[in-house]
Amino acid sequence: MRDLLPQPSIRTTEIPPHLASWQLPPGWKWVANGLYTGHRHAQEIMDALGRSLALVTAPDPAHAAWLFQEARELAHRNHPAIPTTYHFWTHTPDSRRGPGFLRRWIAGETVGARVRRLGAEPIPDVLRILRAVGSAVAYLHDAGDHHGAVSPDTAYVTPAGRVWVLGWQWALPATAIPAGLQPDPAFTPMAPEWEDGVWAPTQLSDQWQLAATCFLMLTGELPPRSEIPPIRLVRPDCPSNVAELLDRALASSPSDRFHSVTSLLRALDKISASGTSGLGVEMASGEYQAISEEARLRWATGDDFEVLASLGAGMFGSVWRVRDLTLQREVALKMLHPSVAKSDEAVARFRREAQMAARLQHPSIVPIYDWDSKAGVHWYIMELEEEGSVADLVRRSGPQPLEQIAEEVDGCLDGLKVAHDAGIIHRDLKPENLLIDRYHRWRIADFGIANAMGEEIAGSSGTPTFAPPEQLLGEPQGDSADLFSMAAIVYFVLKGEPPYQADDSRALLAMQLAGRVTLDDFAPPVAAWLRRGLEADPDQRFTDAAEMQEAWREAVREVLADHDGIQGWLRSRVERFFERSRSKR
Repeated sequence: MRDLLPQPSIRTTEIPPHLASWQLPPGWKWVANGLYTGHRHAQEIMDALGRSLALVTAPDPAHAAWLFQEARELAHRNHPAIPTTYHFWTHTPDSRRGPGFLRRWIAGETVGARVRRLGAEPIPDVLRILRAVGSAVAYLHDAGDHHGAVSPDTAYVTPAGRVWVLGWQWALPATAIPAGLQPDPAFTPMAPEWEDGVWAPTQLSDQWQLAATCFLMLTGELPPRSEIPPIRLVRPDCPSNVAELLDRALASSPSDRFHSVTSLLRALDKISASGTSGLGVEMASGEYQAISEEARLRWATGDDFEVLASLGAGMFGSVWRVRDLTLQREVALKMLHPSVAKSDEAVARFRREAQMAARLQHPSIVPIYDWDSKAGVHWYIMELEEEGSVADLVRRSGPQPLEQIAEEVDGCLDGLKVAHDAGIIHRDLKPENLLIDRYHRWRIADFGIANAMGEEIAGSSGTPTFAPPEQLLGEPQGDSADLFSMAAIVYFVLKGEPPYQADDSRALLAMQLAGRVTLDDFAPPVAAWLRRGLEADPDQRFTDAAEMQEAWREAVREVLADHDGIQGWLRSRVERFFERSRSKR
């Protein structure tokens, strides 16, 4: 059966003739990995930063305008399964490259290639890919467009399990595609309503192609255009509710299918939310818990938000990248774990977290937009910070130079000043809770264990590595607890490791109380600032965030003034920022 499946693409290990005269920018290099598919060639190249990129070109020069239109459309797509355009090289008479556009290189293999290699897919994998590809298609439909070439060979799965959708040269207005061209029917599911195999894509034909892709994953073969057998007949172990869903999407008449792909996905969410018995398949408990939580979230928020991707999870909640369907913008959604939400006290505390954070309006504090709950699911909406966290930054790029973080630390201290003035202590400051927005600003997030000043705040909650001694001892904490954590974060960012490292909190506490911290690698003004911020005795630290901020500014000025290697413009930039900050006080 696998041998009968067509091969839709040709892999290459040599630079193709139409790229032979190209000259890449300095520091860039060719990689011996390319792919011909559907009037396009994608060649892997490596840029000067060491990133693997795909150079997408049209081997036929007559297709240059078509290529440009594809690149322009992709540049305006914003979905986790759709690769965006990084840059377009326009061909000119004196140019040694172009036309072509750059996007990320997609490692892995297509769903079709996986089936050809391994045979039919497990049902949980089919549902996961259905959800991921369906989400990208629904996003496209929301914009009033269609794809036209949804197939097992335009859906890619990376080794890490991420799903990508390609074939975007077909997802264009008919006027942009050269006359007489269409996706190869040998491997593209051809919808029954296309008379004589004439390609005439619509949103409902996209739905049929999506279901046909699932049919191949379940059976190893593409479905016929007519008299498609019931899923259960060819894959008896497929749960009946899943089979009924796919049978409906594969209906010969478009009017008998789901009204939209979004409706199909909502029906899938109902099945997933019902649990393992609804799916009729056995899954590991951890896998089921993740699927169940995501399904419940989709079901509860489906009228207002589309869930795009997980951004992380903690002990009490998880954070998701979602699209606000009303305002058509991407935001972050923090959800209380369903198991935790069984406690009324936990729900009240979660809501209070959102309320406290919403009270704080500052450029260095992540803004909160809304709170809501439905069917036992509780969440709040906040601004999406596109660049991850400070922890991600250090993990990605290593220790950061002082001049690069001076403004950001100053901004966070200013944000802490606002929070403390409002009577709110964070109590869990750490690199993971400092998020980075698209403008590279650091912003304080996650007030999950914050408390109002004057309340009883004894307890050892928080993250031990960045928590002060009084927190590890279970003693009450004042605003100086946040100052200790901030100093520990700055140490971590400048050096690439925390100031104190131990296997357990008791050993960490002993090191803190003994003052066993190494500051030899820091310039003396910064070392002095860190030493005071990391004092074990809260009374010996900075009086408040304002004093810590002013001391930070003085330390930065001293270091930059004495550093011969720092360019004048950089010193001026930092100084201008400090002056602006003072004028706003």
